[in-house]
Amino acid sequence: MGGLRQNPHVSGLKRIKDMTPQNSSHRLRHAVALILAFAVGIVTGIAVDRQTVSEIIRACTVPRKAVPDFRLMAEAWNTIQQHYVDRAAVKPRHMAYGAISGMVNSLGDTGHSTFLTPNMVKEERESLRGQFAGIGIEVQMKKQRLVIVAPIDGSPAQKAGLQAGDIILEVNGHSIAGQPINKVVGEIKGRPGTHVSLTVLNPKTGKLRVFHLVRAHIRLSSVTWHMLPGTHIAHVRIALFSKGTARGLAAAISAAQSRGAKAVILDLRNDPGGLFDEAVSTASLFIKHGNILLEKNVRGQIHSVPTHTGTPKFVIPMEVLVNSGTASAAEIVAGALRDAGRASLVGQTTFGTGTVLEAYPLSDGSALVLAVQEWLTPHGRSFWHRGITPNHIVALPAGVNPLQPQLEHGMTPLQLQHSKDTQLLEAIRLLQRKPDAPHR
Repeated sequence: MGGLRQNPHVSGLKRIKDMTPQNSSHRLRHAVALILAFAVGIVTGIAVDRQTVSEIIRACTVPRKAVPDFRLMAEAWNTIQQHYVDRAAVKPRHMAYGAISGMVNSLGDTGHSTFLTPNMVKEERESLRGQFAGIGIEVQMKKQRLVIVAPIDGSPAQKAGLQAGDIILEVNGHSIAGQPINKVVGEIKGRPGTHVSLTVLNPKTGKLRVFHLVRAHIRLSSVTWHMLPGTHIAHVRIALFSKGTARGLAAAISAAQSRGAKAVILDLRNDPGGLFDEAVSTASLFIKHGNILLEKNVRGQIHSVPTHTGTPKFVIPMEVLVNSGTASAAEIVAGALRDAGRASLVGQTTFGTGTVLEAYPLSDGSALVLAVQEWLTPHGRSFWHRGITPNHIVALPAGVNPLQPQLEHGMTPLQLQHSKDTQLLEAIRLLQRKPDAPHR
């Protein structure tokens, strides 16, 4: 994906680093074998007739009722092979990937369950290690439109002014209407130093803009912080839940406290999520007892995920900033802190990515990413497709981007007050009104 990461592939993916065949369930491995057996038969250029399909199905012990559907797929495949006039466009592997993508899309779990090509799998791993190449945006299909979940800190996309919620309409001047997300991702990604243009609609203002971007190597700093000028409040931001995020957050808060911080604003705005275990570990830093989240399976059974014991616990007063770019693992943390009464949420309703995604590898390095459980907050609230509504709803003024810790170096108290980051200013005000308020 080259720095254009499809949010659900990262957010909530519990086994992104462990995508090997032996880690998949026998049942799903069996189903995958069927898909691949069918694909291999027709990729070789053999006309798959009814007998061949039946042999494939018998070998994979697929229910008999599936035979007509596989015959239908073979019929369509062979018709394309024999009659489609643009011969250069008939690429067996692309057709196979398109068929698998179509199967996943038919589930209706838009923006969550999906199919990853081998390159996408590789780039997901790289992104969770903290570096990748591209323009640096998270995207997801929402109501048949390609929506930017969040721009990545320091990326070409963020520097150019792309914002969470923006809708991509064209790539390099060509409409993407009706195109599958994988194809659009392929058009936007590319080598560092190359150019791409995006035509983007801002749904709040109704304005169209064309962004000319240069792809680049992107290095993620998962945790950054700075003492807010004129206060004893540390502004701590998590850009992505990658490996080591919880450890980095604990170190940041400890450093802030050693420099006089008496309160923390945890900034999860435009945080698209990341590793599930890091989210649980992060919330556990602030919650002594109870659950971080609940998981509901297909049978409606509820499994609780408790806070980690034996980890450092920070009792420092805090508020949490969220917005429409706060997704998945970041929503887990926000929901846990709110339900535990550990902090209130300030900002706007979060994105609404609330499923456990399991990655099931296929033999060529591609993978099926399937929603297998739904997340609930500790109080049993679902946020899948709904998001989490903050305690204090505060919108940023049009055209204003959230302040980030690295931008606050050298800023004066007066400049902070005039920054127009109304969400951050509201969090400061709330902290300073508490009985144990940090003094200026």
